[in-house]
Amino acid sequence: MAHTTKPFYCKRLSEERWMKRFTNQIACANTARPSSEGQPPPSPLIPLPRGAGGGKRENLPPSSTGFVSVQILLHVQLHPWTVVPDFTHHAHSASLSAVAVNSRYVVTGSRDETIQIYDMKKKIEHGALLQHNGTITCLEFYGTAHLLSGAEDGLICIWNTKRWECLKSIKAHKGHVTSLSIHPSGKLALSVGTDKTLRTWNLVEGRSAFIKNLKQNAHIIKWSPDGEKYVTVITNKVDIYQLDTASITGTITTEKRISSLRFITDSILAIAGDDEIIRFYSCDSQKCLCEFKAHENRIKDIYSFEREGQHVIVTASSDGYIKMWNLDLNKIKDVPSLLCEVNTKARLTCLAVWLDQASETKENSDKAETSVQANEDEKSSIVRKNKVCRTDRSDKMAKRKRKIAPEKQKLEAPLQKKKKKRNSSA
Repeated sequence: MAHTTKPFYCKRLSEERWMKRFTNQIACANTARPSSEGQPPPSPLIPLPRGAGGGKRENLPPSSTGFVSVQILLHVQLHPWTVVPDFTHHAHSASLSAVAVNSRYVVTGSRDETIQIYDMKKKIEHGALLQHNGTITCLEFYGTAHLLSGAEDGLICIWNTKRWECLKSIKAHKGHVTSLSIHPSGKLALSVGTDKTLRTWNLVEGRSAFIKNLKQNAHIIKWSPDGEKYVTVITNKVDIYQLDTASITGTITTEKRISSLRFITDSILAIAGDDEIIRFYSCDSQKCLCEFKAHENRIKDIYSFEREGQHVIVTASSDGYIKMWNLDLNKIKDVPSLLCEVNTKARLTCLAVWLDQASETKENSDKAETSVQANEDEKSSIVRKNKVCRTDRSDKMAKRKRKIAPEKQKLEAPLQKKKKKRNSSA
């Protein structure tokens, strides 16, 4: 019998009870499918001519990473960790304020109130989304099917990335939406705004689940990779919440305002503020594990990814530099080593990394085929050796039989004569 999950009835539940209920249902709930009831008409998708805006679009390097910075789409080659600008594109009429990537698309939000879409597989501009009235403040993909966007108009929009339709537009905050984050299960999202609230959203039903009042406006919210905790950032303070209790388990305080934050692991945070220093903190002890000077000016954004066994931290600064650092998680207290850097000669505002998963998959498949072929060759050589050994043994046995055969014939001849005599006498 198929297992079904009951809908969440959260309006009368306390935050702690609701979080416990959510935790218990993570394993059995379906993938997030935002409700289509009362959905607004699809947002206009403006097709753009191929190659519009200047800059080459085709023939990007097969193994590449894309950095999106203020009005610049920049590709860099990862082997051997050299930064090579590929093309620049002035996509918006104002500076970029948010960027997000998934396995196929790069989307950028701007102060011009539009969201631009780029198809990285076809290497073309895909169109623009015009649903918000205000600066786009946050963008986040969930898998390959959904995109969530937030803006200064207080709306959170849920987009279907197959047809790029707005499935639902939610009036999320009375003020601006400053940040949002989707739970790894896809069933839940958190958002913070300038109305001093932290709001929990049930994405399965597309409605509000809980509202928590904050003492001050938070400007960053982020889930941990395992979904067991989340953090909010208020000016220079990071509050760490536990999912099952919905209570603060620890607080990290820095000297200056925090501009960017990233979970390196489930328990390690990378924090950058309005200075040139990056610090790694433990979520368990709230202690600083390591700090190092990354740039000459304040850091605007941090990104991290893992490639071929290397954990890479990418940083963007107001000084125009993008830098890539190799982080050894086994030696977290050691300063990361600089892999490469590039001066974009722009005042960077946000950063994202697009990994060419197809080329990586192809490389892995080629390696797998090579190893399989080597194994087959090894097996065939073993089989040949076994065949040679068996033929040698059979030849030796045949020779032995030939040698033994005359002696047996001499012994068998008198026995046959005795048998004949016995039969004749009988």
